[in-house]
Amino acid sequence: MVNKVILIGNVGIDPEVRTLEGGAKVARVRLATTERIYDRQAGETKEHTEWHTVTLWRGLADVVDRFVRKGSQIYVEGRLRTREWMDKDNNKRYTTEVLADVMNLLGRRSDNPASAEGGYASASGGYGASSQGGAAPYGAAQQGGTASQPFGGGYGQPRPAAPAQQSAAPAAPADDPDDLPF
Repeated sequence: MVNKVILIGNVGIDPEVRTLEGGAKVARVRLATTERIYDRQAGETKEHTEWHTVTLWRGLADVVDRFVRKGSQIYVEGRLRTREWMDKDNNKRYTTEVLADVMNLLGRRSDNPASAEGGYASASGGYGASSQGGAAPYGAAQQGGTASQPFGGGYGQPRPAAPAQQSAAPAAPADDPDDLPF
């Protein structure tokens, strides 16, 4: 059986971060994902925004505390969890949230409001790390990176130089049906 959630969205409000008595950090993030649907009859595109509550623990909560603010774009992998609780009127209430296992910061540094506070997480910041301390997604370790440096280097690391530009291939005519983008 599988319980897996993958979300890419924008943070709607600044995250709530708490430190528990035992010293463990927990962060709660409200994440908005937007789906665009084209209505052929009306001839217009409609947007549907869904709000998700994401809970992150320990190292991931620390990264959220340091680098995630309202407007940040993040990638989250996790699982759905439903909790039951009693409200102040003693009514039984339920809430469903995403319990995050992996969280990556997306977008450019200038897009992130927290970048003014000293940049993104570096090798020690846990960027892209999973909550179990495992490797980052998509084989980062095979590309020379570590769990804290996905894709061969985190935001705090310099990028390798771009390869020399190769000669351009001849362009296909614009009306060539064999030149499909997929």
